[in-house]
Amino acid sequence: MEEKTIGEYVADDFRSAAIFSKYGIDFCCKGHKSIDEVCQAKGLDKEALIDEIGTVTNSNKGEIIDFKSWPLDLLIDYIEKKHHRYVEEKILVIAQFLNKLCKVHGERHPELFEIQKMFFESADELTQHMKKEELILFPFIKKMVASQNNESSLNHPPFGTVLNPIQMMKHEHNNEGERFRKIKELSNDYTPPQDACNTYIVTFAMIDEFEQDLHKHIHLENNILFPTAENLENKLLN
Repeated sequence: MEEKTIGEYVADDFRSAAIFSKYGIDFCCKGHKSIDEVCQAKGLDKEALIDEIGTVTNSNKGEIIDFKSWPLDLLIDYIEKKHHRYVEEKILVIAQFLNKLCKVHGERHPELFEIQKMFFESADELTQHMKKEELILFPFIKKMVASQNNESSLNHPPFGTVLNPIQMMKHEHNNEGERFRKIKELSNDYTPPQDACNTYIVTFAMIDEFEQDLHKHIHLENNILFPTAENLENKLLN
């Protein structure tokens, strides 16, 4: 039996994400890795990690949303309304706060300019990325769902196969994951310096929250939406 990947653990129960995050294990962009791989890379005890995950996931499951059981069109609507909308709203607010921080504190904390640069790059890339999903990939996945529900025929998409845009989206997810790893490092894990004002504290807290939301956003796509869409296409077109 093939060992579950990190992404599959989180897809089965999102509470396991907290354990992976605790040990700096990337469950979204690198969710394809196995427990063995990450434990060897980080020098962790595999059995202890699995026990810790079990302790968290064996508690009351009543409050957990089982995204794996959702129809793909519903999951897409959720991603767009919950995560895409969040990104669109927050980048404007965080950008304003970063501009103010750089102006007031940039001379004493030059790393702020690098954080600002990378966040602005991320904002531009994510905006384009989400539009590609909303205009190209997501509509085709919804067509597949409709075809399955109506038992109607489905034409091959102009991009050949759903795998092509999915691979592009995954590549762009990796880029954002790497960018936020650098931002986190530059900000000392979003820890404001001793001379930080309230604006400084709030800005770092907002970027931290933004990254956490991005992790869940990417997880839903990489570990649930994309593989399920690939399987559905194989059923309908092969």
